[in-house]
Amino acid sequence: MKLSISKIGLVVFSALFVFACGPDETHENGTTTGNTTSLVETKPRVVPPEFNADSAYAFTKLQADMGPRTPGSKAHAATVKWMSEKLKSYGATVVVQDGVVTTFDQKKWNAKNVIASFNPDVKSRVMLCAHFDSRPFCDNDSLEANKNKSCPGVNDGASGVAVLMEIARNLAAKNTAIGIDIVLFDMEDYGQHEGTKYPPMENSWCLGSQYWAQNPHKPGYFANFGILLDMVGGKGATFYKEGQSIYFAGNIVDKVWNSASTLGYSNYFIPEPYGEFTDDHVYVNRLTNIPTIDIISYDKYNSEFFSHHHKLGDDMSNIDKGTLKAVGQTVMEVIYNEK
Repeated sequence: MKLSISKIGLVVFSALFVFACGPDETHENGTTTGNTTSLVETKPRVVPPEFNADSAYAFTKLQADMGPRTPGSKAHAATVKWMSEKLKSYGATVVVQDGVVTTFDQKKWNAKNVIASFNPDVKSRVMLCAHFDSRPFCDNDSLEANKNKSCPGVNDGASGVAVLMEIARNLAAKNTAIGIDIVLFDMEDYGQHEGTKYPPMENSWCLGSQYWAQNPHKPGYFANFGILLDMVGGKGATFYKEGQSIYFAGNIVDKVWNSASTLGYSNYFIPEPYGEFTDDHVYVNRLTNIPTIDIISYDKYNSEFFSHHHKLGDDMSNIDKGTLKAVGQTVMEVIYNEK
């Protein structure tokens, strides 16, 4: 799926500058400053709702039961209908964006991005996104007979959507102080692997997000930052600080990983930089300048996203409620405490 640009660990250098402004003063609120009498205002942490892993698991299974969400399939159409209607039932303003895209095999498809907005009139916004489509070919499968079959796309696709649907359910019950836009991208996973019979096509992956970034659902749309979820339900998943995310939005990476640590999820969110991956966040960053990060699982010891990536075995047997919980609760910690 998203094509590792580099699977080499990244080394990030940082410098700490300390400025001495005279004798320190300790104020009544416990803060210490140089020669100043200003007080530092600290706002109390907002306790977000409890992310329900059982609900997210059920949302994942519902998509799996529909079948592979490949372009033009009945499962694809049913999934678009389900997502848009469910998000509307949670009180969101929903837009289904249509756009024609051309894949590396020169086929044209009608892509459908689903965008749901909570607190649509609030200027300060955060974008949460995932892709819902399935890859039309299991080209990583070891069995030749499976290579032309459609991938179930359960961890790779359905899990990210499920986490966002559960977050939307919570937003319906308790609003954030900011506006939230949930963007569910189509046509992410119909990209070109090396060795195909077709001429190389640049930017063949993430066609739905490329279309959206070039044609925003709202003219002039902007968000403070974005968080992309991809392959966020697997057993034993590990999420490293991905290189493109660090480059475009390092402060947001730190915000998310620090929140995960505070919640006790550092065994999932590994506080180390590793790899660079072409995923939807790259095009959001390049084309909209919205600083966007990618929470994406990667097994650096086996040099793979997960063992059933782009294989017929990407089914519900891979999904773990603990992983869904760790990702969902971490994202909610971030958005409910965003000012």
